[in-house]
Amino acid sequence: MRYRRVLLKLSGESLGGEEGAGLDAEALRLRADDLIEARSLGVCIGVVPGGGNMLRGATSTLLLNRVTADCMGMLATVINALAVAEQIRSQGVPAFVRAAFPIKGFVEQFSAEEARALVSDGHIGIFAGGTGNPFFTTDTAAALRALEIGAEVLLKGTRVDGVFSADPERVAGPRRYERISYDDVLAANLLFMDRAAIALCRDNHLPVVVFNQTRRGAMKRVLMGDPEGTLVGPVETVSSEGSEGVMRP
Repeated sequence: MRYRRVLLKLSGESLGGEEGAGLDAEALRLRADDLIEARSLGVCIGVVPGGGNMLRGATSTLLLNRVTADCMGMLATVINALAVAEQIRSQGVPAFVRAAFPIKGFVEQFSAEEARALVSDGHIGIFAGGTGNPFFTTDTAAALRALEIGAEVLLKGTRVDGVFSADPERVAGPRRYERISYDDVLAANLLFMDRAAIALCRDNHLPVVVFNQTRRGAMKRVLMGDPEGTLVGPVETVSSEGSEGVMRP
């Protein structure tokens, strides 16, 4: 295995099936199966779910105050976290949910020390509630939690096959990068993650692998170091193995 301790940023839409909305039983099972398989390979794993299947920030802020919309989005991630954890536990695998803020009777507050210990002991950790603050995305929360649990890499699950020069769901024929540096991501404004999350990873030398989490076996291939998705990292990392230039289509 190339990676032994990871943090997966799980998109909310991936739990909503083809429509990307609500909770789809089959999609939920598939995401849980990926996590259970990773654990069976000896990988320590934490997860930060998004809430886009319940509430889309860009849409909600047209109707609501940004702070209110972000608070609702944080609560949506708690719903997703509880669903993922329950699906994992139903298969006899230990999983726990912690949130950036306590919800009495439902979820305890996140503690980095406790999370590191439980993840090291084979529990799958689901970390909800974003950072607990408005104006920060779950991407930033994922980078933060990855650093707090000592992850070797941040895995960014998406619906597309990595990082592209433009949104492949909106633009025909964009370039896909096998490797790209943090700074080139920021300079080209390739916002598959928000700028705060990319900067946090860059400043702490945390690599990011962006991959299509809907492809069967994709997460396992990433963990094993097989070519899958896009590696985002320091120049010296993404320029290695004889690649010509930092950005490689």
